Order: sequence, then C-alpha cells, then structure tokens
Amino acid sequence: MSSYSLTPVQKSFRYAALALFWIPVISLSLLLVRNTIPYFSFDLNLPFLAERAVLTEKRVWLLCFYTHIIAGAVCITTALIQFSSWILRKRKAIHIISGKLYVIVVLLVGAPSGLYMTFFAKGGYAEKGAFLGMAVFWFWTTYKGFVTAARDKNFVAHKYWMIRSYAMALTAVTFRVYHILFHEFGLDGFTNYSVSLWISIIGNALIAEAIIYFQSKNYFKTLTT
Repeated sequence: MSSYSLTPVQKSFRYAALALFWIPVISLSLLLVRNTIPYFSFDLNLPFLAERAVLTEKRVWLLCFYTHIIAGAVCITTALIQFSSWILRKRKAIHIISGKLYVIVVLLVGAPSGLYMTFFAKGGYAEKGAFLGMAVFWFWTTYKGFVTAARDKNFVAHKYWMIRSYAMALTAVTFRVYHILFHEFGLDGFTNYSVSLWISIIGNALIAEAIIYFQSKNYFKTLTT
C-alpha cells in the first residue's frame, strides 16, 4: 500500500511505529559507538581489557579486539543509512557506497576478527558456541545480501538478507540492554552474561524473521523503510 493511499489514522500509526522502532535503535546504536571511544586511548587498564590481562599480552588478540570494535562502529553506523527509503530514492549513491562499506568491513574485518575472538570468549562451550554461530551467521547473511544484489539483481531478497545481517550486528547493542535489565531484576554474574547473550542472538534473529515475514505479506511494510 502506497503512503499516499493511507488514511490519516493509518499514517499516524505508521509514523508512530517507525518512531517506536527506530528511535531506540538509533539512540542505543550511537551510544554503543560512543562507548567504544575510550578504548582508543589504548589504556589496557580499562575494565573490559583489565579482566582479560592475559589475553592483552597476545598481540593477535589485541589487534583483533581493536579491529573488531572499529568494524562494529562502522557497521552499525553505515547500516542505519541502508534502511532509509528516502536515501534509496533520492540519494541512491549514498545507499550503494555505505552498503559496500558495510559489506567489506563485515566480510573482511568484523566477522573474521569476531570469529577469532570467539575462541577466547568468556564462558564455556555454550557461550563460545553462541559467539561462533553469530560470527558465522553474520558473515553468511552479509555475503548473501551482497550476491543477491550485485550478482542476482534480486533486491527483495537482498533487503531480507541484510535485515538478518543487521540483526546480528545489533546483538552488540541488545546484549547490553538485556544485561542491564536482568541486573536490575536481580540476575547477576555469569548467569546474566550467558542469558543476555543467548536471548540477544536468538531474539534478534526471531525479530528479523518476523519483520521479513510481515513484509513478505505486505503487513507493516514501512517498518524498515
């Protein structure tokens, strides 16, 4: 349904849905990017790195850590541009350039560095398996999103694969949200970490599939446009 054929009530619902979806996503994404800035002081005494003092002695791990957080910041900010229908219609070159940057960074930097760091992740096999699955799925969905557009010219499939890819990129955001919420409800320590991790990955994947399903049925099609 075109936006021009919507009734005033339907338009209001559409704008409210867009606001409820995108305002938290954009705000939390930018907050995450901002929170990575202190790490570029290269201070190894920052809490996250101090807890992993043994790992920071490994140059490969430290290199992967810094490249991964850079890649994450680039991916999250460039992905925000990709779902703007206005940019796609009026500034298509911006969509293409930011999309190529996102794909290159994920495939060559973000997913590979994340895959390496998986084997040193906090927790046991279950947690390491979650990170491993996320890194592989992020790589695969991004790759499929690229080939469906560049090679197959199937832009509907391209959008759906990139929704899945973006859902994995956003686990860095949703994990922290769940971690804070569960802490407030009294769940602390490693249990909080593990539960937040799994819910973030599975929850984001399910939300992505729900959006794809409803879009494929022409319901709430403008939610990510």
